[in-house]
Amino acid sequence: YFVTVCILFVRVDHTLSSNTMAGENNSAVTEFFLVGLTENHNLVPICFVIFLLMYLITCMGNLGMISLIQIDSRLHTPMYYFLNNLAFVDFCYSSTITPKTLSNFLNSKKSISFAGCIAQLFSFVLTASVECLLLAVMAYDRYVAICNPLLYTIIMTKNVCTQLVGVTYIMAFIHALAQTISTFRLSFCHSNVINHYFCDIPPLLKLSCSRTFSNEIVLYTFGTFQGAFLVTLISYIYIISAILRMRSAEGRRKAFSTCGSHLAVVCLFYGTTIATYVRPTSTYSPKKDRVVSMLYGILTPMINPMIYSLRNKEVKKALIKAFNMQRAFLRG
Repeated sequence: YFVTVCILFVRVDHTLSSNTMAGENNSAVTEFFLVGLTENHNLVPICFVIFLLMYLITCMGNLGMISLIQIDSRLHTPMYYFLNNLAFVDFCYSSTITPKTLSNFLNSKKSISFAGCIAQLFSFVLTASVECLLLAVMAYDRYVAICNPLLYTIIMTKNVCTQLVGVTYIMAFIHALAQTISTFRLSFCHSNVINHYFCDIPPLLKLSCSRTFSNEIVLYTFGTFQGAFLVTLISYIYIISAILRMRSAEGRRKAFSTCGSHLAVVCLFYGTTIATYVRPTSTYSPKKDRVVSMLYGILTPMINPMIYSLRNKEVKKALIKAFNMQRAFLRG
């Protein structure tokens, strides 16, 4: 419902602004054309197969992680509650980009309607923002677990965890709505060819014939990303300080192992996101950004469940238990 309202609002606003700036002889943009991941037609079949395999692995990994957490009672803890939500968001995150990209590999036209572009951008920013905020919440969870272990069960109650996740979705929705409205209020009168393989903010700003200074301000200074990054950074400063103060080498090893998987995911997500968004649009490089966007939009959701399953003893035990149960069921 909210996505539909957003589409109608920005569509009307875009039409009005286009008529104002371009005059009545120029009609508003009704669809966009995506350049795609590569302009080399010989690489299209290879890219299709790679993207399809990556998407299948992403779906199986994240849906498998959700199932594993749900069926194993040992994983019904705050950390895995957040991980369960992260896996769900990663699945949705990848699904906003990959299916359309796969269809464009098979379609020479590579078009997307104006409303479809709005919906894709909104969904992409929404899921990316939820992931960003969830990583901050998970960093706070690890901070409490390592720095205040005796108070962990008192602080991280079920109600608190539910409220934290609820707030992330609400903040992400507001952020996505603001970014989408801000982007599609612009006029696109020069061209409707997006030099990308999905509707993202930097290529749309580059395409616009309107002044984009205010959009860049919204993009760079909106508090969701900066606030989440600050919470994550401060949490890990305290975590690392607490670990280094531990006298026992075994204690330090266990402490690092509890937050190592999350830290690896944080570095991967923030590293690729900062490389794409925290810079002026004047430095925008389409070919470079297509590759970088693959890292945070497609590769990260695929790798996240692998990182948590390979580096986490509890997940490994639950996975082995699930395999043994399945084997026993097939034999019986």
